[in-house]
Amino acid sequence: MMLFRSSAALCGALVALAMSVTVARTETRGVHSNTVDAASGDAVVGAASMYNPFKPGKEEGGPRTASGERYDPAAWTAAIKTSLRRKFGGVQFGARPKYALVEAAGKKVIVKINDVGPLRPGRIIDFNERTMRHFDPSLERGVIKDVRVSPLSGDDWTLGPVG
Repeated sequence: MMLFRSSAALCGALVALAMSVTVARTETRGVHSNTVDAASGDAVVGAASMYNPFKPGKEEGGPRTASGERYDPAAWTAAIKTSLRRKFGGVQFGARPKYALVEAAGKKVIVKINDVGPLRPGRIIDFNERTMRHFDPSLERGVIKDVRVSPLSGDDWTLGPVG
């Protein structure tokens, strides 16, 4: 009887371990394989710049973005050109922010598109400070040329550098 209980417990532990390994592999695989699949078309190419609408003393916690979230210079976020709003899921107040794969200067990053704006001609996206520092650590360039922005479907993305 004791041998049976030990065998059943061992079998249960092995099944639990196998399931947790399978789930972990699926979660890890999801982010990277989806990036290639979801971003394989619909890319927009143009220039990027940085924006910071925060004005100390104006609004506690920073101003609200088009999605209703507060602007956060430390997050992985960006504002898309107003005319591209529909292509990137309609970014609007109260709606869930959308996600994009941004590629430039040999680097890739996944950002949350939570704002829109009338950008200067030739510019397609404005990065917040953290995202811009990923591409231009010194913030000296001001504008990043030949930026490729691809909308990502779904909302289960890990923000930040890819690869």
